[in-house]
Amino acid sequence: PVLLGCGSAQPGGCPALCECSEPAKTVKCVNRNLTAVPPDLPPYVRSLFITGNPLTHLPAGAFPAQRLPDLASLNLSGNHLRTVEAGALALPALRQLDLSGNALASFSPQAFGEGGSPLEELALRGALRDHGVLLSVAALLQSGTLRNLSRLELADNGLLLLPAGMFTALPALRQLDLSNNSLVGLRNVSFQGLGQLQSLNLSDNSLGVLWNSTLAQFRSLPALRHIILGHNTWVCDCAIEDLVAWLKESDQVEGKEALTCASPDKMLGKVLLKINSSDLNCSVPIDVPSQLQTSYVFLGIVLALIGAIFLLVLYLNRKGIKKWMHNIRDACRDHMEGYHYRYEINADPRLTNLSSNSDV
Repeated sequence: PVLLGCGSAQPGGCPALCECSEPAKTVKCVNRNLTAVPPDLPPYVRSLFITGNPLTHLPAGAFPAQRLPDLASLNLSGNHLRTVEAGALALPALRQLDLSGNALASFSPQAFGEGGSPLEELALRGALRDHGVLLSVAALLQSGTLRNLSRLELADNGLLLLPAGMFTALPALRQLDLSNNSLVGLRNVSFQGLGQLQSLNLSDNSLGVLWNSTLAQFRSLPALRHIILGHNTWVCDCAIEDLVAWLKESDQVEGKEALTCASPDKMLGKVLLKINSSDLNCSVPIDVPSQLQTSYVFLGIVLALIGAIFLLVLYLNRKGIKKWMHNIRDACRDHMEGYHYRYEINADPRLTNLSSNSDV
């Protein structure tokens, strides 16, 4: 279909600076320097593209539900969106929403309205750099408003950790993309309840190990058949034994043959699937009494060395110490003679009176 551009809006026609195709039910407002959503979008639109504009704010009613009853796909990527208010995306037919490439600073958990939303696909690639926005989106996902969501894209957000229970209210979720973040662990992440999850992308993160609790969750998800773990910083020490055992027995991980160790140096580049227990030195028995005995011997040597140094210092300073002791003895003797003299005066009343008169 030919896209028709119109210089001015007409009733049921095309907004200024946009291109429209009524047969395809499509409107495109791409790189048009728009600072607000056009208020005269045609009611027939099903796919709307407003991208590459200096659009910063989506107020409540930015897309009127009564005027746009059939809008199913909305692409708002690559704008300058900072704020999405409550009710800004309350559309009755919305199935796909792309907010990627926006530096969101405020996102209302009620952005899709008070009731449930039919949304099935949500792309937030590079849009959740602000931690407060991440928490708001987590609250939205946990609220149950997006229970129909089947695809969620959270890549390129620099995420270190995910809020606990972030995905627990998404029973229809099939695809989850967490790639190209900085995730260091998944211990606080629950995948329970994601019985429909088929694909999980964890590539290009900073994962050093996956613990047994996480692996048990992966095993419990019947539909999960595509887990991507490439380009992570796997630490190949004793803690990685469970992950290696799971990789060897599981058919869920794509490209597991290419997973390699990032540390320690002696294991750098070694393929995880080729690691044996003997490589990790985890089964070497530890003789605790022997270790204690060695510690006591070392402590004795240290104490003996300190004692020898102390005696050596005393020997080298023997003349000064002797003189110091004589001075102390003389000072004590003078002090005692003073006490003795006072005692004699106090013992004889006549000497006491004489002493008092002399003071006067």
